[in-house]
Amino acid sequence: MKKNFTKISLVAILLFVFQIVLTAQPVGSQIKTDTNGFISYWNGIDNWIPVVPGFPGQNLQITGGVAIWMNNQYGITTTAVSNVAGNTAISGGSILSDGGSKIIARGVCWSTSSNPTVALITKTTDGTGIGSFVSNISGLTASTTYFVRAYATNSEGTSYGNEESFTTTIAPVTTVSDYDGNLYDTVHIGTQVWLKQNLKTTHYKNGGAIAYPGNDNTLWGNSTSGAYAWYNNDETTYKNIYGALYNWYAVNTGNLCPTGWHVPSDAEFLILTSYLGGDGIAGGNLKETGLAHWSNPNNYATNSSGFTALPGGRRSASGTYGFINDAGFWWNSTEDYSVFSWGSVIYNNDGSAYKVSLAKPSGFSVRCLKD
Repeated sequence: MKKNFTKISLVAILLFVFQIVLTAQPVGSQIKTDTNGFISYWNGIDNWIPVVPGFPGQNLQITGGVAIWMNNQYGITTTAVSNVAGNTAISGGSILSDGGSKIIARGVCWSTSSNPTVALITKTTDGTGIGSFVSNISGLTASTTYFVRAYATNSEGTSYGNEESFTTTIAPVTTVSDYDGNLYDTVHIGTQVWLKQNLKTTHYKNGGAIAYPGNDNTLWGNSTSGAYAWYNNDETTYKNIYGALYNWYAVNTGNLCPTGWHVPSDAEFLILTSYLGGDGIAGGNLKETGLAHWSNPNNYATNSSGFTALPGGRRSASGTYGFINDAGFWWNSTEDYSVFSWGSVIYNNDGSAYKVSLAKPSGFSVRCLKD
């Protein structure tokens, strides 16, 4: 009996010591979970404080003696998007911790795809350090859904907040008139505003008449001043749908587009195609869909930009016409060298927007860009 009593006493003593260790005051900030899964943290003085449940994927961190659920190691949250318009919106974020290394850049990044990152050019830079900040988002496309995340960068790398999504509003359509009274709709694409139809004026914006050589191919090809043509010299069939074909000398006057508008430069056309994913796919995003005007197969056409590019063909420097329904050619204002200038072409069987250099007497379509 004595031997058994000794064993029982030792077990009781060990349990008593273990209980003392469990109930002793914690050192510093500690977190515990009870048998029901509820979490509490030690306030560092005299009490366990219950923690309100967080969301899946969050981490619990003690900051300044207070337990905070964080989406990441820096406690970044993305501000809900507000003031959404056709091409702008407002967001921002809040950073609770720098992880021990100063935040050297912060802001928001956005994309039409989920989980945007700072590797994209679509981002803001809104100061440094921890705290809250406001981000003005611009360069958006109307009627488009975007995803946005706040970010913070320090010497350890970049961390992101929760993702917010929003849809831009429909941009108001503005009607623009040229000197002849022809009316054009407009379309917002990124930071740019374009006319939605090809130009079809027969006068410069100052009222001066643009020369019309008609079916005289020699006069057309030898011209070194502004001139225009209707495809196949047929105004009735082609004017209202495809617009006029202008030589580069008409473009170079700087007076071809309506007041407040201009023929885009090569750099400005590059901004357009870059915004639409680059030359390799921009053509499809610019082309009108279907076969009403484009010949079969009109590959990769989505017209996601709203530009509604049409295949107006061209007039060559020798005066001959070609490519109607198969390709659209557009001048820009940038000269290549003495007898050539730059433009862009989109084909029915391709999704690219090709940069081309052709003779200045050639007749191309023109799209005007808002100043």
